[in-house]
Amino acid sequence: MSLTNEIVKQKLVEKFGDQVTNFEEPYGMLTFEVPKEMNLKLLNFLYDDETLKFRFLTDLAAVHYPAYKGRELAVVYHLHNLEDNLRIRFKVFTDINQPDVYTATGVFSTANWQEREAYDFYGVNFVGHPNLKRIQNVDEMDYFPQRKEFPLEDQTRIDKDDEMFGRGGSMGFGNKQADDKHHTEYPNLPEGGQVV
Repeated sequence: MSLTNEIVKQKLVEKFGDQVTNFEEPYGMLTFEVPKEMNLKLLNFLYDDETLKFRFLTDLAAVHYPAYKGRELAVVYHLHNLEDNLRIRFKVFTDINQPDVYTATGVFSTANWQEREAYDFYGVNFVGHPNLKRIQNVDEMDYFPQRKEFPLEDQTRIDKDDEMFGRGGSMGFGNKQADDKHHTEYPNLPEGGQVV
C-alpha cells in the first residue's frame, strides 16, 4: 500500500489532534499548519514513523505576511518521502517582534544553510542553530530585505525613462493613441510595425 495524503493526515490527527490545522491540498500537495513550538516534535514524528518516512527536507523558506498581526512571519517546510514519492508542506507562524523558531538542524543537516538564508532575508531567529549568521548579505546590514516593509520602486527617481520600459512616456511608445496615429499617417504599416 503506497502512502497517500489521506493516510498522512489521519496519522497526524491521531498523534497531535487539533494542534494540526488548516489542511489543504493545493495542486495535490498536502499542506497544513502547526504551532511554532511543535515544529521539532512534528519533524521528528514525520521522520521516525515507519509508515510516513519523510526523511528528505526539500526546502525550508520564510514568508512575510504583514497583514497577519501577531503571526507576520511564516517558516515553510517542504518534506519528501522518497520511497513513496510523496511530498508535503507545513507552516509555522511567529510574531515579527519575537521571531523565534526552533532549529531543524538536529533532524536535517540541510536545514543549516536554509535556515541561515531565512534568517538573512527575513530575520527568523532559529533557536539552537549552530552558526546563525548572514549568508548572502553583508554582516553590517541592520534590516531584512525580503520583508514587505520597503517600497518596490523609488517614486522620486528622475533617471528612469518610462518610455524605455513600455509605459508610454513623452514619445508615446506603447500606448494605443500613438499606434493609431502612426497607422493613420502610414496606412501600409503592418500591425505593431515601426516607422523608420
